[in-house]
Amino acid sequence: MMEGLAYLREMNVASVLLRLTVAMLFGGFIGLERERKRRPAGFRTYMLVCLGAALTMLLSQYESYMVTHAWHETAMEIGLRTDVSRFGAQVINGIGFLGAGTIIVTGKQEVKGLTTAAGLWASACMGLAIGAGFYECVLLGFLLILLTNRLLPFVEDAIIESARNMNIYVEFQTLDNLGDIIARIKSQGGQIYEVDLDRGREERSKNPSAVFSIRLPGRHYHVRVLAAISELESVYTIDEI
Repeated sequence: MMEGLAYLREMNVASVLLRLTVAMLFGGFIGLERERKRRPAGFRTYMLVCLGAALTMLLSQYESYMVTHAWHETAMEIGLRTDVSRFGAQVINGIGFLGAGTIIVTGKQEVKGLTTAAGLWASACMGLAIGAGFYECVLLGFLLILLTNRLLPFVEDAIIESARNMNIYVEFQTLDNLGDIIARIKSQGGQIYEVDLDRGREERSKNPSAVFSIRLPGRHYHVRVLAAISELESVYTIDEI
């Protein structure tokens, strides 16, 4: 088995075909989970990122091999040297523009796309490992990335539901209703420690809104606070962010 892995780590047609195929499949599997959730980067994006990273690492290894073999004499004459990790480092830096494009701040002052950006970066790192032929690390990394995207969201939701801090976005009729909303929050034992107020704009028919950062008296008070605020007729929209 070890002899087979050693052969697949060499620069040959079978090794290159396997690495590119694995990069395409593993990247696509990770992106498929994001695609189902309608995230900005999905199946094809993750596949291309992982495949491109693997190609970059293969190019680095190819260049290093040629400099020390077929191009050795010419390289010695002109003093040419190559660093296998140089291209890989540029992939890690260059993937930032894709990640930045997936991160947005919504009108509710909520940041979205961070997980997608992190997934793209991890997919690129996995592609580099595939291109280098580090198959043991690739398999473990793929499973852990897939586990993070599929299983941990349920754990994250459970933690948020039992947390004593919460942020809520509320859109209401006029600024005069702000006092009623604050009173409803305090009636449930909540302590407001920060308010981000948007006064709205009449020319754009935009209602005033606010993001409240609240400290709850205990766990599992989230629903009570949301229900108390939603009972107000002046409230148009309420959402926990």
